[in-house]
Order: sequence, then structure tokens, then C-alpha cells
Amino acid sequence: MKFLIDESLSARVAQLLTAEGHDAVHVSERGLLGAPDTDVMGTASAETRVVVSVDTDFGELLALGRHPGPSVVLIRRSPHRPEAQLQLLLAALPEIAEPLLTGAAVTLSPGRVRIRLLPIPPS
Repeated sequence: MKFLIDESLSARVAQLLTAEGHDAVHVSERGLLGAPDTDVMGTASAETRVVVSVDTDFGELLALGRHPGPSVVLIRRSPHRPEAQLQLLLAALPEIAEPLLTGAAVTLSPGRVRIRLLPIPPS
């Protein structure tokens, strides 16, 4: 799976994902540090990557704009260490991989996985 790690997470998360056999890059590798979230989403979409972040703005962009993608994984209430964030993502990956490939907003927190398929309908 291909991931774009947002600046709200350490570049170490991308390095660890790559070491686990995934194609992962940090926004800093794409010149996107400080860029608007819409630019990050545009790059992820163009490169067919899943955005991984702790920034809830990505979920809001998907919901409010009823965007068809890219898929987003939001890590919530997790330890701040990149290794712990990686383990949370890897533990959920068997359950979330297929929805992410077809389009989903996934929220991960210790002991909980929430999957919303895209586009997110208005509430």
C-alpha cells in the first residue's frame, strides 16, 4: 500500500512503514511542509496514496466536500512515539486495507477502528 505521511506525524513513521515493505513518503519529501491540506490531498490523489495524519481537518475536508478521495487514516489518542503509531496502523491494516483501496476515511485509536466509505454523505 502507498502512504503519504502528513507533517503532523514524524518522518520516522514513513521510514518505519517503508521498512515494513510499504511505499511511504513524508510530505517533506514532496516539498509540502506547511502546504494547505488541499495540496496534500491533491498530491496523495495524484500518486494514489493514502494520507496518514493526526489532523482532523482531513476528515472534515472529505466530509464537507464530499470528496471521493484520497483515502485518509486519522490516528487519534495514540502514543506520540512513531513506533507506537506504526504498530497501531499495522495492527489495523488487515481490516482497513480493502476499504482504503476503494476509498475510505478511517479513524484509528487504541482498541478502536472506525471506517467510513467515501464519499461521505451529508449528515
